Amino acid sequence: MTVIGYARVSTREQNPESQAAELRAAGAEQIFTDRGESSREAARPQWVACKAQSKPGDTLIIRALDRVAGEERMAIEIIRELGERGVRIKSLTEPFLDVDISTPMGEAIVGIMAVMAQLRVSMIRENTRRGLAHARAQGRVGGRPRVMDTDRTATARQLREEGKSYAQIGKILGVSAASIYRAISAENH
Repeated sequence: MTVIGYARVSTREQNPESQAAELRAAGAEQIFTDRGESSREAARPQWVACKAQSKPGDTLIIRALDRVAGEERMAIEIIRELGERGVRIKSLTEPFLDVDISTPMGEAIVGIMAVMAQLRVSMIRENTRRGLAHARAQGRVGGRPRVMDTDRTATARQLREEGKSYAQIGKILGVSAASIYRAISAENH
């Protein structure tokens, strides 16, 4: 009987070490960690390896249900699959997830936990949308800044009129040929 941990962060820039430390403190002997993987994606490389490593009698420790499943249906499927294989799943932040799913009460608790995980994901998504709308209302636009400002576009247009190719202009301005093409095309429309 092995205690296995699973951690996941949504972006490659995030650090999963705090999750890993919590899992180690809870007794995880081996920890699988996915970076930059969505909780809605079932085929996360380390998650697949984690499930494959889990054997009957093992315990899988997670920080929260949203680390393994980003939607209700997926959470229920994962918990049932692990339960049917004899793998106990335990959440550090949702202590009532550590239940026997073969009973009606256990199955009901799993359903409630899945709904709570879906609510958490939906709230994060809604807060992000609200924050972006607020930033737009104040004149701030998210996303990557444009490489082709009005001065660069004017220079690119002039070089194009002189017969230079998009690739040549791109080398001169230090941007891609596609950026040059898009900027000049947008001006023409």
